Amino acid sequence: MQAFVLPDFYLPHPARLNPHEQHARDHSNAWAQQMGMLDAPGPSGEPVWDLEKLNKHDYALMCAYTHPDCDSTALDLVTDWYVWVFFFDDHFLESFKYDRDLVGAQEYLDRLELFMTEPGQTPPEPRNPAEAGLADLWARTIPHMSDGWRRRFVASTHNLMVESMWELDNINRHRIANPIEYIEMRRRVGGAPWSANLVEYACGAEVPDRLAGLRPLQVLRDTFADAVHLRNDLFSYQREVAEEGENSNAVLVLEKFLDVPTQRAGDLVGELLTSRLHQFEHTALTELPVLYAEHGVTPPEQLAVALYAKGLQDWQSGGHEWHARSSRYTKITPRAEGPAAVLAPGLPTLFGQYAHLPLGRQPGHLPIPPLHMPYQPRTSPHLNRARRQTVQWGREMGMLDPVPGTGVHGLWDEQALEGFDFPHCAAMIHADATPEELEVSSNWLTWGTYGDDLFPVQFGRGRDFLGAKAANARLSLFMPLDGEPVPAPANPMERGLADLWQRTAGPMAPAARARFRQSVEDMTASWVWELANQIQNRVPDPVDYVEMRRATFGSDMTMSLCRLAHAGAVPDEIYENRVIQQLEHAAQDYSCFTNDLFSYQKEIEYEDEIHNLVFVLERFLGCDRYAARDLVARLMTERMRQFEHIVSVELPAMFDQLDLDDEIRRRLTAYADQLKDWMSGILRWHEDCVRYSPASLSMRSPGLATHAPALLPLPTGLGTSAVRVLELLAPR
Repeated sequence: MQAFVLPDFYLPHPARLNPHEQHARDHSNAWAQQMGMLDAPGPSGEPVWDLEKLNKHDYALMCAYTHPDCDSTALDLVTDWYVWVFFFDDHFLESFKYDRDLVGAQEYLDRLELFMTEPGQTPPEPRNPAEAGLADLWARTIPHMSDGWRRRFVASTHNLMVESMWELDNINRHRIANPIEYIEMRRRVGGAPWSANLVEYACGAEVPDRLAGLRPLQVLRDTFADAVHLRNDLFSYQREVAEEGENSNAVLVLEKFLDVPTQRAGDLVGELLTSRLHQFEHTALTELPVLYAEHGVTPPEQLAVALYAKGLQDWQSGGHEWHARSSRYTKITPRAEGPAAVLAPGLPTLFGQYAHLPLGRQPGHLPIPPLHMPYQPRTSPHLNRARRQTVQWGREMGMLDPVPGTGVHGLWDEQALEGFDFPHCAAMIHADATPEELEVSSNWLTWGTYGDDLFPVQFGRGRDFLGAKAANARLSLFMPLDGEPVPAPANPMERGLADLWQRTAGPMAPAARARFRQSVEDMTASWVWELANQIQNRVPDPVDYVEMRRATFGSDMTMSLCRLAHAGAVPDEIYENRVIQQLEHAAQDYSCFTNDLFSYQKEIEYEDEIHNLVFVLERFLGCDRYAARDLVARLMTERMRQFEHIVSVELPAMFDQLDLDDEIRRRLTAYADQLKDWMSGILRWHEDCVRYSPASLSMRSPGLATHAPALLPLPTGLGTSAVRVLELLAPR
C-alpha cells in the first residue's frame, strides 16, 4: 500500500524538453556499457545494472527536461555525469549499505577522490566502473571550465561521495537526523549543489568567481538544492523508506520529530518545498539587483548570473516532470490534477509570509518550558572587574547618548547597561579568559547587542534601507587587515568597533584576522537582511531564518573568540571538516533558539519583531505560540543530543580518520569543551538577565514602544486619515 498521497506541488514554470533527447540516450547507453556499468556485479553476484534497468530509469529524459536549451554535445556529457552519479549511488548501496561494511566503504570513497585531479596530475588506473566513469568525465569536462568552477565542483563532488558515510553510519545506528541536521547534510549527500555546478556548464555561463560566495548566489544554490531534495524525498519515500529501509528522507524525519502521521509529514514537506521555491524567487528578484549595484557587476556578468538562475529554474521544472515519469520511483496517486493545482499550492505559503501586519500584538509572557542542558556553567573570577570596565567603556563609546536623527534620547541608559550584564555572559562563555581577554569579550557582546538594537531604531522607522547599507559598509573601514588607516569614527558603532578591532585583531595572524573580520561582517550584514524583511513585512522562510539566525546572533564572531586560544595550532582546513561544522552549528542553534524563547515577549509584543523562531513556526505551521514554543524547545533538545553524539562518537572517529596527532586532538577536545561553556553560559545568562523579564519589560515599555520602528508606509491622501489614527492608537 502507498504510504501517503503526494501533496499538490507548486509548479510556476512549465517543463520543456531538449530536442537532442534521443541522441543523449543512445550515447549514454553506449558510454555506460563502455565504462563497465552494465555488467558490474554486486555482492550477490548479480549485476547492479543492466541495459533494461538503465532504460527504465531514463536519465536521458531527466537531462533533456532539466537542461532544455543546451546543444547535443553538452547534453551528452551532462547525461553521462548523471548516469555516473546514479550508478555510484546504487553501486555504493549494493556494496556497502546492506552489509554495513564501513571500512570497505571508506576505502572505496578514498580511491574515488584520486580521480579528481589537479591540472597536470595523472589519475591512477581505474579498478571499477565508478572510477573509470569519473576519470573519463573529468578529462572531458575540466578543460572547458575555469579554475574557480573546478574548485567548486571538486568540493560538491567530494561532499556527494564522502558524506555518503554519514548516511551509512546513521543506518548502522538506526539514527534519524533532526530536521536542521537533515537539511544541511542532504545538501552534501543529495547532490543538488553538484547539479547546480553542472547547470553552469550546460548553460554556458559560469557564475563569476568573485560573486559565487556571496549570500544571494549561495541562497539560490541552497534553495535550489533543498527544493530538489525535498521533491525527491516525496517521490522516493515508498522505495527508500518503505521498501529499502533507508532513514535519510525528509518525510520520515518530520514524521518522527513531530510525531505525526506519514500523510501530515508529507504535506509539511510539500509546504517546505513551496517555501524554498518562494525563497528562490524572492532572492532572484530582490537581492540580485542590489548585489549588482553594490559590487559593480558588469552586464556580461549579470547575464551569466541570469542564465544560471534560469538554468536552476529549468532544472526544478524538468526534475519534477522526470520524477513523475521515471520508473526509478514508485508512483503515488497525486491528490489533485489539472491547471488549478499548478499555482494554488503556492498561495497559502506566500500569504503566510507576506500577510504580517505590524499593528501591535499583546501575547503576554511566554513561559519557558524545561530545556535539556547537560552541562554546568563555570564563571571567571574576573567578572566584577569586567562589569565595571564595560559600563565605563559603553559610556566612553557614546552608547548611552541620544541616537542622532531618531528622537530617541538614549537607546540605553546606564541602569539598563548594568542590568543587561554582558560581562556575566562573557565570564561564563570564556571562563578561563585573562582579565584583559574577559574585558574584550564583554565589550564585543555589548557592541554587537547595541548594533542589533540600534539598526531597527535608526533605519527601520524611516524604511531607510540605503542608509543601513551605507552604515554597514562603513563598518568594514574600521577593521583593517594590513594596517590601513581608518577614518575618524562618526558614531558609537564605529567608535566601539575601531577600539575593539585594535585590541582584538592586532595580535592575530593575517589569515585569522581575515576570518574574524568576515565573521563580524556576516553579523552586521544580517542586520540589513532583517531590516529588508521588516520593510517588506515578510516573515522569513524557516530554513533561511535558522541559517541567518546564526549570523544575527553573532555566533561565528563569539566562537571565533573561542578559537583564538588554538590559533595556529590547529590547521584551518580541519575547522572546515563536516564534523567540526556540524558541532558548531548544533551549538549555535541551541543558543540562538534559547534567545528566541526568552526574548519572545520583548520582540513580539513590545518591538513588533518578526525574527523569532517561535513566531516563524507559528506562521509556517499555523499553530499557536505555545505549540511553536514546544517545537523550538524540542529542536533545542535534538540539537543538544546531536552535539553530544558528535562529541562522543563522530569527533573521535574524525581524529582517527585524519590521523591527527595528540596535540591537535587535545586542542579540538578543549574547543568542544569551550562550546559546552558557551551554550551553558548563554542559557544561564538568559535565565538571570533582566533584559527579558516581564517586570523589566513593563517598566521599560515606554522606551521600547518608542524604539519600535513603523514598518508599514502610512498612506496619504483623501480617505486615509482613519488609518493614521488607528496607527497612533495601536497598542504596543
